[in-house]
Amino acid sequence: MAQDTTRIALVTGSSRGLGRNTALALAKKGVDVIVTYRSNEAEAKNVVSAIADMGGKAVALQLDTSNTKTFDDFAAQIKQSLQDNWQTEQFDFLVNNAGIGVYAPFAETTEEEFDRLMNIHVKGVFFLTQKLLPLIKDGGRIVNISSGLARFALPGYAAYGAMKGAIEVLTRYLAKELGHRQIAVNVVAPGAIETDFGEGVVRDNPEINSFIASQTALGRVGLPDDIGGAIASLLSEDNRWVNAQRIEISGGMFL
Repeated sequence: MAQDTTRIALVTGSSRGLGRNTALALAKKGVDVIVTYRSNEAEAKNVVSAIADMGGKAVALQLDTSNTKTFDDFAAQIKQSLQDNWQTEQFDFLVNNAGIGVYAPFAETTEEEFDRLMNIHVKGVFFLTQKLLPLIKDGGRIVNISSGLARFALPGYAAYGAMKGAIEVLTRYLAKELGHRQIAVNVVAPGAIETDFGEGVVRDNPEINSFIASQTALGRVGLPDDIGGAIASLLSEDNRWVNAQRIEISGGMFL
């Protein structure tokens, strides 16, 4: 039988990038992880193996956060997985991380691109969280992922930034409405990070990388390790009284 001290986090989109980094950072703090992936099962299993190597427990489940019709089945899978692997009915932490990047000037953004961003970044987060509420423990935590682009504007990210702005408002509403269950809800807004996100533009384009570094107080572009640990720290007991906050993790971009 699992001990009461076992904490479990569900991190969406955690087979790669910031989600992977967050899953591993949580595992280092003794938190078990439910990893989700959209298409790359092998990468997700690598994360599960890495967590096992640390002495933790993890499972990987397929999830397309843009398709709300799959959420009932996904919730059933979570319930079964919790029972099979942890002999429990609920998990502690939900990190709504899954996302995509679309770079397109406002005048050229297509309705298809807009809808894809909306389905993943707003509709998916809204209804997945709603569906999982019965499976989140009272006293648990939710962290939504926003972006520095909700505070500052860079050409080409009008749709993406608008979606993240919506998530920041939603976060405050969730904190208000879930407070009676003692569930704290915060939003983390990373700055520009060197990952494969958005086709790796920050990582692979030297001019963009150099420009961002020049506009960042700490003088460099962010790395995945700068973010995952911060999210894990936010979910630690030391931060239990932090609620309804937007926490930007950008090294001081565009101050």
